[in-house]
Amino acid sequence: MFRLLSFHAHPDDESSKGAATVAKYVDAGVRAVLVTATGGEAGDILNPAMDRPEIVADLAAVRRRELDEAAAIIGYDEVIMLGYRDSGMPGSEDNARDDAFTNANDEEVLGRLVQIVRRERPHVILGYDAHERYPHPDHLAVHRHGLELFAAAADGSLFRDAGEAWAVSKLYAPVFTVRRLTALHNAMINRGEESPYGEWIDGIDADGDAGKRLTAIEVSATLGRGRDALRAHRTQVDPDGSWFQIPDDLVLATYPYEDLELLASRVPVEPTETSLFAGISTS
Repeated sequence: MFRLLSFHAHPDDESSKGAATVAKYVDAGVRAVLVTATGGEAGDILNPAMDRPEIVADLAAVRRRELDEAAAIIGYDEVIMLGYRDSGMPGSEDNARDDAFTNANDEEVLGRLVQIVRRERPHVILGYDAHERYPHPDHLAVHRHGLELFAAAADGSLFRDAGEAWAVSKLYAPVFTVRRLTALHNAMINRGEESPYGEWIDGIDADGDAGKRLTAIEVSATLGRGRDALRAHRTQVDPDGSWFQIPDDLVLATYPYEDLELLASRVPVEPTETSLFAGISTS
């Protein structure tokens, strides 16, 4: 049986990045474990209907309940909370807190992640890309720690008390590619409707996908599950907002894929691969 581990910064990230892909593999019998670094305490409430005093006062607990609901929709076998605090954006009070994820001791974080990987023995890890367009400190930390984890978990000379060394085969990052955004943007325009990606398209490099090792995973059967998981994050996602402005039928007809960037691999990878587990043996 193949095993997959997803590493995310905040509750809702697991649903906005690669949720339909994970759901697809869960349906195929893959064991999937979610590691979430923070509780999302510093996140703004982006759904006006949820911006109420009792929600604000208990935001961390509310976001944990949302995470549990979303993870169940996707089909994760286990959710692991690292327990760090949301770091907020640079210059904020949240960013200066000692318990913020961005201020955590790197060796401590890496050691905890290595222990999880050596226990779960995943064949594939989903982490983050370099996040040039969204430099949130917690997202940047997940990117850095993901790369370090890929190397450290396999090195038996490191973190000797964390279990037997395990070499993860591949490290990917779910990404919003230029090709996907452009395809969906043009499809909306051609339908005579306003695209939610207009400003985004105007501000990105048309060659932004160049040089990246991208894998497109076909997710027609689980697209709805991924969107339902995102809707479970009621404090973070406005049901009338841009995340759902493009109808399911248009997505399925135009670009029924989720794109992932290959960040590291210990097995040969074909440019035309259609599975995250291609080239990996379970023996």
